[in-house]
Amino acid sequence: MALVDIVAHIPPARIAQDNAFFRTARQPSAVVGVLLLGFVVAMALLANQIFPGDPLDFVGQPFQRPGEDPSFPLGTDMLGRDLASGIFHGARISLLIGAVATAMSLVIGVGVGAFAGYYGGKIDASLMRLTEFFQTIPPFLFALTIVAILQPSIATIVGAIGVTAWPSLARLVRAEFLKLRHGDMVQAEIALGASDMRIIFRHLLPNTLAPIIVSASVMVATAILTESSLAFLGLGDPNVVSWGGMVGAGREVLRSDWYIATLPGVAIVVAVLALNLLGDGLNDAVDPKQERR
Repeated sequence: MALVDIVAHIPPARIAQDNAFFRTARQPSAVVGVLLLGFVVAMALLANQIFPGDPLDFVGQPFQRPGEDPSFPLGTDMLGRDLASGIFHGARISLLIGAVATAMSLVIGVGVGAFAGYYGGKIDASLMRLTEFFQTIPPFLFALTIVAILQPSIATIVGAIGVTAWPSLARLVRAEFLKLRHGDMVQAEIALGASDMRIIFRHLLPNTLAPIIVSASVMVATAILTESSLAFLGLGDPNVVSWGGMVGAGREVLRSDWYIATLPGVAIVVAVLALNLLGDGLNDAVDPKQERR
């Protein structure tokens, strides 16, 4: 009886969060994604401890193959740079760009979608026209143009990806707000005199977090791929090592020394796969159909 009383006093939102957590933990794709992502994060966190020094330094003989020299377990590139050091330090750049660019896209996309869905009318029409304008230009070409004009750097790459990746999220948030806007909860808050900001940020936005979180995991993976593609084309920050830059440099000797481009390419695949698996697992966990199983 005491246990029943305790459960009765647990807030419904807390119970829903716990259920979502356990459903996520039961998704094999989410578990594999978390493990792979944890490995990539560990690489980024331990890069300075395992490979101190600048990964761009020339530290050995060029074109040493993996396993040829114990000092360079993954070999060296055409300039004698340690590939293992570059891959570990490159994880930091990829995760940093992916996380910050996604955060920027979340701020823009959630803001545009929330205000469009809540206020409707002319505000909705104006914000949706702005969203459609950004959607008429392919995101990668838009980011490529921005970086080329402003000169490659971490800041410009993050800004370019963040500014071009938000439209789909804005439409998603707008659709969720439109469904909730005329619900009993919102109408009751309006009748009680609650401000628009309180309704948006305290009541509507928390109820749209599930699809936003799922979208964010995919957006991080897309941002990593975009940065790698820009670096592959020579539009990466020349002052830092990145996976895309390593692949781009290794393509010139791909036939004779395949490992120089392949190993950082595998790192990109692992990071993107981890985030996509995590996104799939989260999507299955927050699916209302899962609650009835």
